[in-house]
Amino acid sequence: MLKRISLSDKIVIVVIYVLLSLLAFTALYPFWNAIAVSLNVGVDTAKGGITFWPRQFTWENYEIILQDDRLITGFMISVARVIVGTVSSIFMTALLAFGMTRTYLIGRNYYMVFFIFTMYFSGGLIPTYLLNRSLGLMDTFLVFIIPSLISVWNMIIFRTFFKTLPAGLEESANIDGCSTWGVFFRIILPLSGPVIATLALLTAVGHWNDWFLPSIYITNEKLLPIQTILRQTLNANIVTGQSAVLDSASAALLQKTKQITSKSLTMAMMIVVTMPIILVYPFLQKYFVKGVLVGSLKE
Repeated sequence: MLKRISLSDKIVIVVIYVLLSLLAFTALYPFWNAIAVSLNVGVDTAKGGITFWPRQFTWENYEIILQDDRLITGFMISVARVIVGTVSSIFMTALLAFGMTRTYLIGRNYYMVFFIFTMYFSGGLIPTYLLNRSLGLMDTFLVFIIPSLISVWNMIIFRTFFKTLPAGLEESANIDGCSTWGVFFRIILPLSGPVIATLALLTAVGHWNDWFLPSIYITNEKLLPIQTILRQTLNANIVTGQSAVLDSASAALLQKTKQITSKSLTMAMMIVVTMPIILVYPFLQKYFVKGVLVGSLKE
C-alpha cells in the first residue's frame, strides 16, 4: 500500500523543486545566452535584446574562429597539456600514495607532516617564479606538467582509499610471487577505477581551465593554450568596447561596415573552448560520488 503524502510534505517538495529549478536556470542561462549570441549576426547582436534564441542566425562567427591558426594551435596545446598533465599527475600521485601506505616506510608520519604543511603554506608567486626559472622551465611545455605533478590533496584521497582495500589481496599476491610493483600495477590500480576517474577528471578540468600559469611563464605564442588566448581576446574586447564608448560615431560607422563584432567572436570562442570539457562530464559523472566519498570518509 502506497504511503500517502501529507499536504505539508507536498508543499515542501514543491518549494524544493522550485528552488532547484531557479538554481539550475541561473547556472545554465549565461551559457545558453552565450550560445545564442555566438550564433547571431554580430551587428544585430550589438543592438541588444538577445536572450534565448539568435535573432539573425549565422555560422559566420564559428567559421572565422576555426580559420584562425593561432586558436587551433592553442587548442592542440591545451589538449596535449590535459592528456600529459593528467596522466602523469595521477600516476605520480597514486604512486606516492601507495608508498605512504607502506607501514615499513621509515619516517612515514614525518613525510606526511611535510606534505600537509605545503597545503597551507607556499613560497608565493615570486619564489615559485624564480624556482621554475632556475629549473629551466621558462617557455617550455614542461612548465605545464612538472609544477603540478603531485597534488597532496589527491594523494591523501588515494592513500585513504588504498588503506580500505583488504590486506589479504596483497598478501595473496606476495605468496604467488608478485613484487611490490606488481601489487601496485596488477592489484591496486585496477581496483581504484572510480577514484582514478574522479581525480583524473578534476585534474583535467584544472589543466584545461588554467590561463594564469601560461601568462607568467610563456612568452612564445606557439606554446600558449587556448584559455590564455581567450583571456587575451577578452581583454582586447574590453579595450575595444571602451574605445567605442569614447568614439561612438566611429563605432557606428564600424558597425555599418562589419557584420562581425568582437563580442560575437568572443562568445563563439568561449563556446569552442568550453564545449570539449563539458562533453567529458557525462562519461565520468557516475564515478563522482562513489570515487570521492570512498576515498575521503575514512583515515
